[in-house]
Amino acid sequence: MRALNIITLLLIIVGGLNWLLVGIADFDLVAAIFGGQDSALATIVYVLVGLSALWQLVPFSRSMSVGETAAQANIGHR
Repeated sequence: MRALNIITLLLIIVGGLNWLLVGIADFDLVAAIFGGQDSALATIVYVLVGLSALWQLVPFSRSMSVGETAAQANIGHR
C-alpha cells in the first residue's frame, strides 16, 4: 500500500507540474513527450494522474477525520 501511495503522489506531482507549465507557458509537457494530447500514451498518463488524485482522497479524508499523524500511521496496516 505504501508503494501505491508513493506512486500516486508522484503522478499527482507530475500532473501538477504539467498544469503549472500549461498555465504559465501554454506548454503541455505530457503532450510534448507522448506525441500530442490526443495520443494514446498521453491519454493514459492523464487518466493515471486523475486516478491517482482519486486514490489520494482516501488518505486525505482519513487525515481530516483522525488527524494527519494517525492517518499516516494507519496507511501501511491494510
